[in-house]
Formats: sequence, structure tokens, C-alpha cells
Amino acid sequence: MTKETAIKLFEQKQIRSLWSEEDEKWYFSIVDVIQVLTESTIPKRYWTDLKKKLRLEGSQLYDNIVQLKLQSTDGKFYKTDVADTEQLFRLIQSVPSKKAEPFKLWLAQVGRERIDEIEDPELGFDRLMETYLKKGYSKSWINQRLKSIEVRKELTDEWDNRGVQKGQEYAILTDEITKAWSGLSVKQYKNHKGLKKENLRDNMSNLELVLNMLAEATTTEISKEKKPKTFTENKKIAKQGGTIAGNTRKEIEEKTGKKVVNKLNASDYLDNKKELE
Repeated sequence: MTKETAIKLFEQKQIRSLWSEEDEKWYFSIVDVIQVLTESTIPKRYWTDLKKKLRLEGSQLYDNIVQLKLQSTDGKFYKTDVADTEQLFRLIQSVPSKKAEPFKLWLAQVGRERIDEIEDPELGFDRLMETYLKKGYSKSWINQRLKSIEVRKELTDEWDNRGVQKGQEYAILTDEITKAWSGLSVKQYKNHKGLKKENLRDNMSNLELVLNMLAEATTTEISKEKKPKTFTENKKIAKQGGTIAGNTRKEIEEKTGKKVVNKLNASDYLDNKKELE
């Protein structure tokens, strides 16, 4: 699952939410929602009691609740009960609250924004641009990052056309590409930069982003030409695309005497007011 985290505000309250590219929908922290609806000082206890009630009633809502890691106030990530938009509407019906109606309107707005972005992708890019600027990224880096998102989308569209399944198969192919161009698996790459749940691409330099884009764009083009029919064939092509970018990386390192894949992450650059370049 590729994750784009966000904090949504409702009546000055923070509701942790997470966009799943794999499922193509938002997930919201149930405890945060309950706190807004009930103004309870112990929302976790309220949710525990409500879960018991739903279980006794045989509600499918209880059975379908999943847990995702969301960031807490201490900065760490913990497994948290979350619900998608449809589940939240059903949950609201089980929580007596005068605030239910404005909450429904808020959820509708979140959904409307996503639909608008699907109809006009530039709106999504504009929101991302604003988010990155607020975090302190330079405009040149942001433009590169937005281009990398476009390249990635073209690749995943091609994978969809070839029958590649979202989730684990996406992750395996991405790992093949990354290892071939950088010499590290995605996990090793993140460890190299001291990352945990952070997005790897958000912590790449301009040059790292360019080579990653070259690897993914090349994989897309090879796939379009060879039209792989099996996952094994897709995996082979992913390695080929990554290898071409990997050879470019080695040539750059030979000419400059510097390693392209470095240990620096976004905090190293942004804390020192330096651009990711």
C-alpha cells in the first residue's frame, strides 16, 4: 500500500486520515471521529463499549474494521482502528449526536475533492504543491516530485493493463526496479536514509528522483513493447528498466566521484534550509 497521510480538520478538531492508493479511498481514525461527535474525554473507552454493542448486534461494520498505523501526538505511529467513508456513515448512525449532520457534510466535501481531482488531475497537483511548500521544499524539487508522481501513474496504469495485482505484486515489482537502479531494496533504501513510515521519494534528492523516474519510465516503455502476459515476465521487465537507470547512476558516480544514493533525508535538508538537490 502506497500511503499519502493527511490531517483533516472538523470544527477545530484534528481527525487523522490516510489515503490508500491501493484501495483508492480515504481511511479515518474512528477514535478521532467519536471524540468530535460525542466530545467525550475518553473516546477510546467510548469506542470500546460501542464495539461490544455492535458485536452483540451482529453488525458487519464491526467485522470490517481494519487497523492502520497512524501518527500519534508523541510523533510515533501506532495501529489504530480506521473506517472508510461508507463505514463512517454507518458508524454515525450508531452514535447519538447533534453533530452528525455537519460531519456528513464534511465527509461529502472530502469525497467531492477526490472526485474533482479525478476529473481534473491538476487540482490534485495544486494541493500537493501547496502541501510541499508549507513543509519547506523548494519549488524546483516539488516540480520534480510532481513529475515523478505522473511517471509512477503511467507505470501503474501499464501494470493494470498487464494484469498485475495491486498490493503485494506492485510492491515486488517496485522493489525489483529500485534494487536494479539503486543497488538497494526499498526497505534497505529507507534504512539507509534513517526512515520508518516516511515516503521514500519525499526524501530523495533531485538526482535520486530523476534516476528513479528514468527506471520507472523505462520499465513502462519496455512493457508496452513486450506486452508481458505473466507476473514473472513483468518482474523481468522491471529489472531491465531499473538496470538501465542503474547503469546511468554508475556512470554519474564514476564521473563525479560521489555516491548518488546518499544517507540524507528531508529533515537534513529542510532543517538546514537547504534544497533537496
